[in-house]
Amino acid sequence: MKHLISLAFAGALSATSLAAQTEEEEGKDLMERGMELLFEGLREEMSPALKQMREMAEEYGPALFSFVDEMGPAFGEMLNDVKDWAAYHPPEVLPNGDIIIRKKIRPEPEPEATPVPVPEIRMPPQGQTDL
Repeated sequence: MKHLISLAFAGALSATSLAAQTEEEEGKDLMERGMELLFEGLREEMSPALKQMREMAEEYGPALFSFVDEMGPAFGEMLNDVKDWAAYHPPEVLPNGDIIIRKKIRPEPEPEATPVPVPEIRMPPQGQTDL
């Protein structure tokens, strides 16, 4: 009899764990499917933007590489010389093609305000009251 009860108990435990494993696997399958759908939607939404970026890279890539080859060293020197970019205006392109970067004029510091004199208040000596 004891063997029959323990056998039934063991069978119930294994059935419970089997059901829990099945639910867990179904949950994983649902999560995986949800992630697949999410990434598929993102890929579809991003596809036109990625296509435009690829076309821009093909169009402007050679000119950009040429610019870096020719102007890279001078640009690097300029980056080393300028310590605070906030002290400069944005670059301007002149009609003749020259590019200028103007330094901002720092306003003169305001003169210090003269202190306002505070009238002296006389307090009566301790222990006396003026009426």
